[in-house]
Order: sequence, then C-alpha cells, then structure tokens
Amino acid sequence: MSASDPASSSASASASASVAAALEELGLPYTSERAGAYLVRLEGQHKLATMTWLIVGTHSLAVEAFFCRQPDENHAAFYRFLLERNGRMYGVHFSLDPVGDVYLTGRLPLSAVSVSDIDQLLGCVLTYSDENFDTALELGFASAIRREWAWRAKRGESLANLQAFARFADPDR
Repeated sequence: MSASDPASSSASASASASVAAALEELGLPYTSERAGAYLVRLEGQHKLATMTWLIVGTHSLAVEAFFCRQPDENHAAFYRFLLERNGRMYGVHFSLDPVGDVYLTGRLPLSAVSVSDIDQLLGCVLTYSDENFDTALELGFASAIRREWAWRAKRGESLANLQAFARFADPDR
C-alpha cells in the first residue's frame, strides 16, 4: 500500500481527526500548523514544559519530544544513564539527533490512535521527561549549573529554579 492509496489516506485522515479529538477531550494545549501535526505542551514539575510533536504518518503516529541538548561534560555517564532507562520504558525511548541532542521518541500504529492510547503515550512522555530531567542535567551540565548558581548568587538573582541542584551547586552546603 503506498501513500497515495485511498486506504492509507483514509486511515491517516481518520487518525488525524482522532488525535485532535483526543487532545481536546484531554484538555491539553496544542497547536496544529499543518494537517496531521500537533505540537502539545506538557506541564511538568522538574522540566517545566515538554513540547511534544504528534505527527500522523501513512502507517503510524510518531511522537517526538525534545528532552535536552547534548551534554557539556561527562558524556559517557550521561548517555549511559539514558540508555539504562530505555529498557524500562513504555511507548517512547530516549534517542539522539545527529548533533547529540536528546529526544523522547516513539510510534503507535494508526489503529491504536484513541483517547486512552494518546493519554497513555503523552503520560509516558511527561513522566520520563520529568523524572529523569534533574539527574540528566546534573550528569551532563554540573559545571554550567555551578557557574549559573554563583553568578545569580553574586548578583542577588533568584535561585528558585536551581534549587533541585543546591546539594552540589551551593557552596554553602
């Protein structure tokens, strides 16, 4: 079956309508600048927002969410941490782009595009992004976080969004 087959087009159109309906029913904020592509904002506690693409293809629904840029340091431990998690994850996994930036990616067959499946998939993206964010940043960006802490402290700037890293970034601890 090729992309120009009526059955493929019908399945894609149906899946696209199902994705839009699911996002509306779930009350998730999203934008859609082209047919079959939805950018969803998932609010977290550690990673404050995870922007997630849902893209309807010919045979599957692709999900892609930016997790963080390539690490500045400690590359082996950083990537090992993410790879160790992949084996325990459902629906999505950590992957890299050509420059080493990290994404959560996955695919669902178009037949699995329902409100409950989209809810579960986006729940996985949010959980894995939020639960692993602080540790990934500590492993790959500790020096930058320490510099940022010192710079803000010296100028009397807020340290509120760095508190998760206080145990290693705050020289007074």
